[in-house]
Amino acid sequence: MIVLGFESSCDETGVALVCTEKGLLAHALHTQVAMHAAYGGVVPELASRDHVRRIIPLTRAVLAETGLTLQDVGAVAYTAGPGLAGALLVGASVAQSLAWSLDLPAIAIHHLEGHLLSPRLADPCPEFPFVALLVSGGHTQLMRVDDVGCYTLLGETMDDAAGEAFDKTAKLLGLGYPGGPALAHLAEQGNAEAITLPRPMLHSGNLDFSFSGLKTAVLTRLKTAQTQAIVSETLAADLAAATQAAIVDVLVAKSVLALDQTGLKRLVVAGGVGANRQLRSKLALALKKRKAEAFFPPLDLCTDNGAMIAFAAAQRISKGLVDLADKRHGFDVRPRWDLATTAT
Repeated sequence: MIVLGFESSCDETGVALVCTEKGLLAHALHTQVAMHAAYGGVVPELASRDHVRRIIPLTRAVLAETGLTLQDVGAVAYTAGPGLAGALLVGASVAQSLAWSLDLPAIAIHHLEGHLLSPRLADPCPEFPFVALLVSGGHTQLMRVDDVGCYTLLGETMDDAAGEAFDKTAKLLGLGYPGGPALAHLAEQGNAEAITLPRPMLHSGNLDFSFSGLKTAVLTRLKTAQTQAIVSETLAADLAAATQAAIVDVLVAKSVLALDQTGLKRLVVAGGVGANRQLRSKLALALKKRKAEAFFPPLDLCTDNGAMIAFAAAQRISKGLVDLADKRHGFDVRPRWDLATTAT
């Protein structure tokens, strides 16, 4: 069966076609980064309007790339939450309308489930069970994944997510938006050992995270430097490097602890921060020492995208978790949605 998937939870419009037997057929993505950069962050109303402009042309593009038509589609999937309410409604309305007009089922997918399963689009594909590190601008969680729809929360951030720590620190350093990639780029020019920053909750003994204190430590260091009139490009680069190192150290340590506590040997990393090169290299090294494996989605699928939504729906269909005979249609978006409630 071919699944048409839509992602519109925040500032990326994604459309994809996935076959339950063959995998990803095609996907198209438009990012709104340039539009929001002038405001230093995502403006929800602008995001929603841009989704409206992009979603139909992107749908036509993926159909043209594959040579398929809407009549070849067997189900329509969309991100129902969590996310910005207005943005979610764009994807939901298009998906539900198409499904109704074609007499197809419309499948509501949890945004984080899409991220969590996206590394299974790569080769090699991680087998169940595994530990998943979901790490993005809005989420930092460790999950035990026993199968599609079988998720157990192991730990999560108590305040800022890792991606937020990247973005907020970048803003303090005047790096603009989006902050995460800019800070990682600047960090390559700095010395992480030149400045000592805290590793929040590193030795807490549990699998929870906290990153708000790290941002405060950077702010304090900057204020001290400003008072002493010694703010320089070197200091900014060193702060960027030290911040990245602190975040990565915590993520790696907690991920290893999660594997130790569960006894599992596979770690899946998903979400936008999963594209960070230092995180990838340090996780791979730490897991190799423990004879465990790390799996990452392809770089172009780390950010929000339609492929992960269509794929999650295809996985649910293959596992018999979707009632394909249910063709009721409604705009059921959930800006706040606990992933645990999607479990079978």
